[in-house]
Amino acid sequence: MTKKLWRQEMIAQLKQQDPLLKMQTDQQLLEQLMTLKDYKEAKTIATYLSFDFEYNTSLVIDQAYKDGKRVLVPKIMSKGEMIFVPYDENDLSLSSFGVREPNSHQAILKNEIDLIHVPGLIFNHKGYRIGYGGGFYDRYLKDYEGATVATIYQYQLREFDPESHDIAIREVLIDETNDKRLSSY
Repeated sequence: MTKKLWRQEMIAQLKQQDPLLKMQTDQQLLEQLMTLKDYKEAKTIATYLSFDFEYNTSLVIDQAYKDGKRVLVPKIMSKGEMIFVPYDENDLSLSSFGVREPNSHQAILKNEIDLIHVPGLIFNHKGYRIGYGGGFYDRYLKDYEGATVATIYQYQLREFDPESHDIAIREVLIDETNDKRLSSY
């Protein structure tokens, strides 16, 4: 199956989730995230602004603020470049991709980010991911030296062979219905 078909299939599956079960699972995943040493020690966390059918990242944002952390979100620039900027819920617009995005261009340096919470549609047991196809995260993470984590539903775990440019996520947290936790290294 091609990546394009896998993406379409997974998006359809994500959109069919039971809203109550999704809400409970998202909370369980947040609780797992909060137990990680990388989360506890992080002063600056980058996350993404999720679609309704993805893991609800507003939970991470709210918790990180409660825990006194600086929160960053991605901004897509020209020529396929992505930066992370400080999150400001009052300074967002809808992007051409259909997700909320900050208006700010105030890029924070990679070495100032302790933990990046990475999105994705499909993950394998080694932490490699299939995202939406833009390659923004793989390019960004290529020379990023901090910690990375993803929060996924158990059915997002599939086996596939990564491509040469793919970057593995260090820790993939999976909902506890299967009580799994992956670490790619």
